[in-house]
Amino acid sequence: MDQGLGHTPQGGQDQAPSAGALRRARTARSDASPPRRESAGAVVRRVLRADIVNMVRKPGDPISEKSLAAAFGVSRTPVREALLALAEEGLVDIFPQSGTFVARIPLNGMPEAMLIRESLETTIVRLAAEKAGPNDFASLTRALDAQRAVLHSGVPADFHQLDEDFHARIAAIAGYPGVWSLVQQVKYQIDRFRLMTLTISARTQTVLGEHAAIAEAIGRNDCDAAAAAMMLHLSGARAGLDVARALNPSYFSGGDTSPQ
Repeated sequence: MDQGLGHTPQGGQDQAPSAGALRRARTARSDASPPRRESAGAVVRRVLRADIVNMVRKPGDPISEKSLAAAFGVSRTPVREALLALAEEGLVDIFPQSGTFVARIPLNGMPEAMLIRESLETTIVRLAAEKAGPNDFASLTRALDAQRAVLHSGVPADFHQLDEDFHARIAAIAGYPGVWSLVQQVKYQIDRFRLMTLTISARTQTVLGEHAAIAEAIGRNDCDAAAAAMMLHLSGARAGLDVARALNPSYFSGGDTSPQ
């Protein structure tokens, strides 16, 4: 009888990793040089994290270690490693006597995560505006065109992925692509509730307009305008948190969202 990390309480429903996440897991990363083979635990961790962040697995959903091992065709050891790592990231809750569940979004951690992201990204966009040339602006324009193409697709995760690409390009233009990796590490919880707000069509249109303003400021090499546009864009997350919380209060844990 399974009493390990992935034990699902009676009546709970678990799910296999999403098809899209598994497909992405099998695709070699284009930026790997030289390509590096991931361990089984790393693959499980990456795919499960994507399903949690993209709200394929909802806060409070049970996670079965046995089901994951079968879906990935691996033993339970790498699955346990992945779940423990995700618990360290605050994305999974492990209760030895009850089971393993997708963690709820911690309201008390949001102000700090938002502050870190705003600080890093306003700095990076200033550097990008200072260094950007015509080819860089063209790259951002192509990213905006891609976002427009999926604006009404009805798949928030697709728009979100292109949103990520836009911000990653800015960090690359600035000459500090590693900073974007740091930003991603602090914004997993932010991404989870943002996916909920992107189901509101008006929000995606607003995000696209904010991105366009950032790109135009970078194209003009206007550092102040780029930083102001980025700050305006990121501040939308604070309002989005209230919207997401009202839509699905059971997805959140903790209290007051305002900074102390």
